[in-house]
Amino acid sequence: MHQFSETAKSTIDADAYLRLTGIHKRFGGFSELSDVCLEVHEGEFVCFLGPSGCGKTTLLRVIAGLDIQSSGRVEQAGRDISTLPPDARDFGIVFQSYALFPNLTVRRNVSYGLENRRLPRTEIRKRVDELLDLVGMPEQGEKYPAQLSGGQQQRVALARALATSPGLLLLDEPLSSLDAKVRVHLRTEIKALQHRLGVTTVMVTHDQEEALTMADRIVVMDSGRVVQVGTPEDIYRRPASAFVADFIGSMNFLDGQVVPGGVQVGGHSLQCPIGDHLEGTGVVVAIRPEDLVLAGEGLRNRVTTLVEDVEFLGAFLRATLALPESRHTRLRIDLPVRQGRHMDFAIGTRLVVALPPEQIHLYPTEPLPSDE
Repeated sequence: MHQFSETAKSTIDADAYLRLTGIHKRFGGFSELSDVCLEVHEGEFVCFLGPSGCGKTTLLRVIAGLDIQSSGRVEQAGRDISTLPPDARDFGIVFQSYALFPNLTVRRNVSYGLENRRLPRTEIRKRVDELLDLVGMPEQGEKYPAQLSGGQQQRVALARALATSPGLLLLDEPLSSLDAKVRVHLRTEIKALQHRLGVTTVMVTHDQEEALTMADRIVVMDSGRVVQVGTPEDIYRRPASAFVADFIGSMNFLDGQVVPGGVQVGGHSLQCPIGDHLEGTGVVVAIRPEDLVLAGEGLRNRVTTLVEDVEFLGAFLRATLALPESRHTRLRIDLPVRQGRHMDFAIGTRLVVALPPEQIHLYPTEPLPSDE
C-alpha cells in the first residue's frame, strides 16, 4: 500500500469525503494503475499531476465510473460507489474538449442535466441565470458554442458541470487546449469559484504550474502509482524522489558519493545532511537553480565555475556553469534580472557560487533525469 508523506498523513482521517483503497486497473497484461490509495477531504482542491501515460486520467475515470477498476474500492461521502454506473454517482465533469452540444444554445447546454431531472421550468431558468452569472456570461445564453471563444466554451462546460450542485467536481485537463494567457486567467477564476462554492474538486493536469497555483494538495503519479502526496510547497521544497524533483520545477542533478558530513562531487566536498544514506554509497545530489547563491566570504560549499551560457527568461537570468575540476559536471543558477544586470556574465567568466547545505537533497543512485 502507498505510504503517504508526513504532511499527507496529517490530513487523513475517518471523515475523508472521497476515499480510494487498493485501486488496480489492468488492460490485458498491462497494469495502468497499481495499488492506488488516496483520501480527499470535503472542499479540498486536489490535482493529479504526472507525465503522459502515468495513469492520472484513468484514475479520474475510475472515480467517475467511466472505467471500472479491476480491483479496489471507491467511496464517496461514506458510500461505496465502486461498481455504480456514472449516472448513479454524484459528480460533475469538465472534459478537455468541453464536450458541449453544438446544436444547443448556451442556456440549453447548462440546463441539460436539470431538464433530465424534470425540474420545474421556472426553477431551471433561475438556476441557469445564477450559473451564467457565476461564470461571468450572463448575456451569452442565446449563443451557440461555435459563436464562443475557447475560454467562454470552457466556462459554459464548467457551469453545466455545476448545474446539479454535485458533491464532487472532476476536471480532466480543462485548460490544456487554451492559449497561455487565457489559461492563466481561467485557472485563477476556477480556483476562486471552487473556493467560493466549497465543492470538492479533483483535477488532472500535466502542467506543474497549474498544479502549484491551484491545488490544496498535489498527487504526483508515475507509471500507475502515487509517488508523493503533499501541499504544493511540500512537493516543491521537499520532493520525495529524483523523479518528483525533476518533474516539479527545474533541478540541478549531480553524481556524488556520501562522505562524513556530506557528499563528494567530483573534486568538491560539499557539506549537507546525509540522512539515512550510508558513507561510501553513490547518491544523486540535487539542488534547485534558484537556491544557488553568489558566494561571499564565510559561505559554505563554495565552488569556482566558468560561465558557459546565459539565457534571458524575463524575470530572471539562467546561467549554465561548468566546473573545471569535473569535466562533465554542469550547474544552472537563476538570478533576478535586477541582480544580473550588474554582473559580468561573459562566456568564460569565472563565477564563485555556493550550494547552501540545507538546500541540497540526496536520493538513491538512479539514471539521472534528462535535461530534455
